[in-house]
Amino acid sequence: MKENELIPSDDNLVEYTDDNIRHLSDMEHVRTRPGMYIGKLGDGAHIEDGIYVLLKEVLDNCIDEFKMQAGKKIEITIDDNLRVSVRDYGRGIPQGKLIEAVSVLNTGGKYDSKAFKKSVGLNGVGVKAVNALSSRFEVRSYRDGKVRIATFSKGDLLTDETLRTDQENGTFTFFEPDETLFQNYQFRSEFIETMLRNYTYLNTGLAMIYNGQRIVSRNGLVDLLNDNMTAASLYPIVHLRGEDIEIAFTHTSQYGEEYYSFVNGQHTTQGGTHQSAFKEHIARTIKEFFNKSQDYTDIRNGLVAAIAINVEEPMFESQTKIKLGSTNMAPGGISVNKFVADFIKQEVDNYLHKHSDVSEAMLQKIQDSEKERKAIAGVTKLARERAKKANLHNKKLRDCRIHLNDTKGKDLGEESCIFITEGDSASGSITKSRDVNTQAVFSLRGKPLNSYGLTKKVVYENEEFNLLQAALNIEDGIDGLRYNKVIVATDADVDGMHIRLLLITFFLQFFPDLIKKGHVYILQTPLFRVRNKKKTIYCYSDEERQRAIMELNPNPEITRFKGLGEISPDEFKHFIGKDMRLEQVSLRKNDLVKELLGFYMGKNTMERQVFIINNLVIEEDIA
Repeated sequence: MKENELIPSDDNLVEYTDDNIRHLSDMEHVRTRPGMYIGKLGDGAHIEDGIYVLLKEVLDNCIDEFKMQAGKKIEITIDDNLRVSVRDYGRGIPQGKLIEAVSVLNTGGKYDSKAFKKSVGLNGVGVKAVNALSSRFEVRSYRDGKVRIATFSKGDLLTDETLRTDQENGTFTFFEPDETLFQNYQFRSEFIETMLRNYTYLNTGLAMIYNGQRIVSRNGLVDLLNDNMTAASLYPIVHLRGEDIEIAFTHTSQYGEEYYSFVNGQHTTQGGTHQSAFKEHIARTIKEFFNKSQDYTDIRNGLVAAIAINVEEPMFESQTKIKLGSTNMAPGGISVNKFVADFIKQEVDNYLHKHSDVSEAMLQKIQDSEKERKAIAGVTKLARERAKKANLHNKKLRDCRIHLNDTKGKDLGEESCIFITEGDSASGSITKSRDVNTQAVFSLRGKPLNSYGLTKKVVYENEEFNLLQAALNIEDGIDGLRYNKVIVATDADVDGMHIRLLLITFFLQFFPDLIKKGHVYILQTPLFRVRNKKKTIYCYSDEERQRAIMELNPNPEITRFKGLGEISPDEFKHFIGKDMRLEQVSLRKNDLVKELLGFYMGKNTMERQVFIINNLVIEEDIA
């Protein structure tokens, strides 16, 4: 202790008595610590936001009924993107325990494997969290001519009655998320449809009716790959099924690897032991089949694959169930690795022996990847050395204090992000405003190269791309990605838009899975500041500017921000804080990526010039 440092007196101690010891009811605990149960809250702008976890928890129960061969149809209705109704035609929750099943934690029918085998929801938590975090919640259990109906508000029981009914057996659940927690939320149809399609891929024969739209899958994981691949397959998709396991895979001409993995119908977006086992053993089996000294990276380059397994007691790394942690699977205690390995070794090897057209196309792809890798081997080695010598942490990369690379294989951390920006003034403003614990900044020097049509050699020859790849730690794939969000932060002018396009082209060309997995975002910063002596309003569009002018009338001061460097650090911290506006970059098959890149980034300069002239919009200059 320093000489002049004051020692706190007893008078300054906070009183600690019996009154400080509190017991929270189950519902109170969920509402007090929602992150423990559903991850982040959010407003529905991102697929990982909590309202989609609430929907998933309800749907998981319906899917478990289907898996037990009880009900082949699930109806989902979302009113005004706010209120959700889900009706299944399964067995219905046992009516005597209906209230406990939806309001008392650690209560449920899935502890008994006789009633539910290979279920995704085993902890007796899911639908209780939905109840606790909803301003209105209703559950109806239809069983044998009777329906028991219970309504709740924020987990508190309001009504409970039992009536006669002629409706089919099953369960109806209604919920309206609590807007005091999920502020200004809205469900987005594109996220809902993706979730529902994933359920149908894993449950062929199941019909999901979403606001009247029928969603079904007849070919399981083959449909999943066909619906998600943005590059043409080099041979017909290989589709293999076994007891409690299903895989599908093919190679494409794209760089990198792309995986979709599932456990008991749950989309494990961060993979886990089953996905790791698939990656290891698909490469090993193919290598042994060809009996050549091939490198695993060459074998897996361009691979697009999906794996789904069923286990009786899956162990996930969090309540949100996005990563499998199980090493053993019941019954018999067989390891997940061995279970996947045995299936792949036998079935994939057999398939390749029987289908020479597939094995020949696969070998050609592997040899092409090997040839390219060896051709740039010298460049790669030099590039790695340059990246180390560049002293990233002082020159190009201002890192955050969370060293995510040390937690490889664990959660990236929801709030971890890196801003990619251009110029000293812009990077300086963000650096001074950021949260140093979770936000990193990578500074570009001028405009990056147009990488369209180039080979991966350019990633190592171009210093900016080489250092960016090293900063993200994605040279060997996105498993090593150091940040959950990669945020492109450029000026709101023509040059800024061009830089944004060049960066997205780079990711699409060489790391498409970075975009497909939802890691790439565009930072939205205000275009205008409208203020008077009493109030300041930041506006992100001309419509917002007009409304602000009317609100602050008469004659407010209007500033047009033409560059990030024009925004002071004191102001900038408001735009990259908890209410940061981000636009996620998405990639779907119907986006026609090849055609879009060819038109906007190719050598057809005159064609683009005509397009620009025909679509020119002259912006009013506001100073």
